[in-house]
Amino acid sequence: MNEKTRTEEFRVDGEKIVAKIKELLHEGNIRRVIIKDKDGKSLLEIPVTCGVVGVLLAPQVGALAAVAAVLTEATVVVEKTEQA
Repeated sequence: MNEKTRTEEFRVDGEKIVAKIKELLHEGNIRRVIIKDKDGKSLLEIPVTCGVVGVLLAPQVGALAAVAAVLTEATVVVEKTEQA
């Protein structure tokens, strides 16, 4: 199987980051999520493996909520895999 990787970027308000990440995770095919501040500096990088369930992702969501609390604006970069 050939897998292609592509990235998507979303600009979101700080208080909406956790909701956006949860929405993207439900879509599936996500390999990694990177949170950047408004200047483009990476603040948090979360690797997402196939089969990860909510309990295993809970610590990362907690860290994400802490980062979101200090941000007014952020960019969410999502790395997705696609079957070629």
